[in-house]
Amino acid sequence: MPVLQVSAADQYLIASGDTPLLEVWAALPQGLFPPFPPVELPGGLDGLLKRGGFAQTFFMGSEVLGLKFRSPRGHIIQAGGLTVKNVQGYDLVRPFVGSFGALGDVLEATLRLRPGRAWVFLRRTGELSTLPIRPRFLWQALAHTYAFHFGHPLEVQRFAETFGGETVQGPLDYTGLFPEGMGVGPGSLSDLRFSWANGGAKPGLPEVFRRLAEAI
Repeated sequence: MPVLQVSAADQYLIASGDTPLLEVWAALPQGLFPPFPPVELPGGLDGLLKRGGFAQTFFMGSEVLGLKFRSPRGHIIQAGGLTVKNVQGYDLVRPFVGSFGALGDVLEATLRLRPGRAWVFLRRTGELSTLPIRPRFLWQALAHTYAFHFGHPLEVQRFAETFGGETVQGPLDYTGLFPEGMGVGPGSLSDLRFSWANGGAKPGLPEVFRRLAEAI
């Protein structure tokens, strides 16, 4: 399904959970960026949020303004949104992001968009390592480390000079690496959180998540 709404003025985007990630990228006006790099991964936006994002070097939960999702018991739940006023009860957005499906399936998501006057997409040979200037997104695929960064032109230029490597031409599609689904385990794709495997397992759930899933 297509992206449902983009507001350049208020810097947000609303899309259905089954929207492919690169379709989100294609819908964005110039100078605004989503909370994931220009790559395609299994499960579209729903899969990305269940896994807690991919390659980000910031807290992913703060970039998700709202969710509509179907709970394991079949309830349709609206959590968060563009306007939060007199909110009572639990904040379910942040627990959902990275819950690996334990809290349900995303029907619709509202994402924060970030502005940037310049951007760079680079790769270099070698493994993930600490960088003096941390990019917005950093990951490893096979023998290369990839970085995508945006922001003020001088900041982006300094990062590019520090990182080195070569320019990546266009977005990447990693869905072919995961014909049996994307999970955690030894594999050819990794970021600062996990190594991702074809058909890999889900991380174990804390007991508090089990109780929350049963309650909703």
